[in-house]
Amino acid sequence: MPQRARPPAADPPAPESLADLLGGRRGAVDATLPPLAFGLGWLVDGESLRGGVIAAVVTAAVVAGWRLRRGDRPRSVLVGLLAVCVAALVALRTGRATDFFLIQVLANAASALVWVVSVVARWPLLGVLVGVALGQRTRWRRDRALLRAYARGSWVWAATYALRVAVFVPLYLGGQVVALVAARVALTWPLVAAALAGSWLVVRRSLPAGHPGLRHPVDGATAPEATASSGPEATASTGPEK
Repeated sequence: MPQRARPPAADPPAPESLADLLGGRRGAVDATLPPLAFGLGWLVDGESLRGGVIAAVVTAAVVAGWRLRRGDRPRSVLVGLLAVCVAALVALRTGRATDFFLIQVLANAASALVWVVSVVARWPLLGVLVGVALGQRTRWRRDRALLRAYARGSWVWAATYALRVAVFVPLYLGGQVVALVAARVALTWPLVAAALAGSWLVVRRSLPAGHPGLRHPVDGATAPEATASSGPEATASTGPEK
């Protein structure tokens, strides 16, 4: 009886990227629009702080409505809108256009510190975020290879926040409004995209060959490394019992 030909095996699914898991690029694009509107409004209205603030708040409200319509979480939408409103209030309070970016400068400095502390404390923030996204809670910490990979990937994110601080602070102190707007745009979604790709590459290259991946932490130790270490070399060192 002739055997039926087996259907060809399906190709393995492509590995997910951090952008797929965290969705950072889309939110970063949304975050650039209010500061850009602030800069345009400030220039068009004759370097008027009121013109910049109105443009930024209106743009933030439009972006918030659009995000709600596409199904984003209301809490995250509200936080984004409130951040723009608080930045506008700070600028209006001090009367300095550059103070619209003050909260952003402070937030980036705090974020850089948090990422560094998370690595030093062996709770790399990249692992925490991906673990939450995958519903793993803290199971990934029991995998030494995954813990090490997330720590190395977290340094990429710490560097991005440190880079922003290094660029923003001199521009802020120098009162460079247009340059701050340009830097805000250049160091938001392009830098986030680079950080997502770079940290994902670092994590993948840090995992040993044969590791099952981010979705499947190996409890206890790095199983592929343990298997390799118990191979021919271990057998040779043990030798036959006499």
